[in-house]
Amino acid sequence: MPEEISRTALLAGATGLVGKQVLWNLLESPNFSEVKVLTRSPLDLKHPRLTKIITDFDNLDRTLIRADDIFCCLGTTIKKAGSQEAFKKVDLDYPVRIAEFAKINGAEKYLIVTAMGADTKSVFFYNRIKGEVQERLYAMKFDALHILQPSLLLGNRAESRMGEKIGEVFSKLFAPFMNGSLKKYKAIESSKVARAMVSLAMKPEKGIFIHDSAALQKL
Repeated sequence: MPEEISRTALLAGATGLVGKQVLWNLLESPNFSEVKVLTRSPLDLKHPRLTKIITDFDNLDRTLIRADDIFCCLGTTIKKAGSQEAFKKVDLDYPVRIAEFAKINGAEKYLIVTAMGADTKSVFFYNRIKGEVQERLYAMKFDALHILQPSLLLGNRAESRMGEKIGEVFSKLFAPFMNGSLKKYKAIESSKVARAMVSLAMKPEKGIFIHDSAALQKL
């Protein structure tokens, strides 16, 4: 008889560009017996291995953040959030709180999408916040911490962003010239990032791993 699979995954950010594709990849994977999703509102999806947890991210119940592998795809923009403080709450406070609770409850792996250029010393607020969340996660000492740093994400977004549309056009024009050390700046399909994220969870290596766009393309 085949060995029974008992690993559980918990996903935060299942409605975003990468998150919704991570969810499908998790549900299609034979490696998880249960996939939990944290959402603010009901998710219109049914699957025998899917457990939907409707929650208030400002008042997370620690007992709900329980799984072997945690996938964090939470993210917004300052424009959408309305202020830098609101942006910081979604992109820093929530991921860190989820990680803290997950670690207490025995999670082994934490996988998160940040951004290329994440750096606490960056002159850009966005990159500083992404760098800070990484620094906070380093200190938690998960068995394995995978940080995905994609460049410009390509895919069908729920909302149109003019800056990213322009970026996509230029990215496609210059893609043939982005070789060698420039590969990490090459735009990447969100579906590739999602597949890479789920495949990384299956790796047995322990430690802290940072994956740029060039590495994610290969995965």
